[in-house]
Amino acid sequence: MRAASFAVATMVATILLSTACAVRKVAPISAAQYNMDRQAINAVNAGDGDFELKALRAKLDTNPGDLTSRLELAHRYQQLGFFEVAIEHCRLACERAPDSDNAHIALARALRADDRAAEGAKVLSDYAARHDGSVSVWAWLGLMEDAAGQWKAGEAAHRKALALAPDRDDLHNNLGYCLLKQNKKKEAIEEFQAALKINPKSVVASNNLAAALGSSSKKEAVERLQSVTDPASAHSNMAAVLIEAGQYEEARKEIDLALSYNRQHSAALSNLALVSQLDGQPAQVKLPVRAEGSWARMSHAWHRLWGRSESSEDRTTENSGTTASSR
Repeated sequence: MRAASFAVATMVATILLSTACAVRKVAPISAAQYNMDRQAINAVNAGDGDFELKALRAKLDTNPGDLTSRLELAHRYQQLGFFEVAIEHCRLACERAPDSDNAHIALARALRADDRAAEGAKVLSDYAARHDGSVSVWAWLGLMEDAAGQWKAGEAAHRKALALAPDRDDLHNNLGYCLLKQNKKKEAIEEFQAALKINPKSVVASNNLAAALGSSSKKEAVERLQSVTDPASAHSNMAAVLIEAGQYEEARKEIDLALSYNRQHSAALSNLALVSQLDGQPAQVKLPVRAEGSWARMSHAWHRLWGRSESSEDRTTENSGTTASSR
């Protein structure tokens, strides 16, 4: 009896040991890998209902080496918020086309969209070291370095791009902005002026020139802004410059002027909401008195005839529900 019990016990133990040996340990999945897997599944599900995605995937099924379709697919995934999937498609494009400027720029841009600008800069820096960097590669490398806060490296890249294409206003503007962020105002102003000499209607360069001039030459800055845009936008943009400089009282004066030209100017109203948050004062302005036209005089005469006085709404603008945005 004892011998039988011992035999049974021995057999059970043997089964348990053999079963334990057969169990495989599964390594835990990292958070990054889980996020990637989850994005891939969601992307597939989204693609099933997106005509553009389905069409691009069908093209790649037919021809996996179609670089243009792969980059378009990556861009579409990026638009839909599937950044990891977009990045992987761009990486695959770079592997299949190791000498393609477009593929490497697309990968850098996808990384920047995912708040990984430093990685994007490294992609283009490594690529430029292996190739004769084109204007586009150096220009985008400069923007990546800027986005990563590496202003010195950004300046070097912008200068290399500009050396290859000195007649491009956007490259002068990019270098000027990088210089301005390093507080090299004199050099920055020269670059913005060079951009405007090439393209006098560049609103971006005009805005940046106004920022460089700042309150030291506010009149000149506003005149420059008015030369490429309407007066309301010019004063609103000047207000944005002053807000960024912390000159809130001066910014409010510019907002007053902007709203005197256009009471419904969205950027000026947003700047008003922003400055109100920053200085703790009400989001309210007093519109300056301006010369009246014949229509305005007739309107006031009509109000006097019927005994209606101007309400406070005619003199002030309140805006507490706008989205704060300086530019």
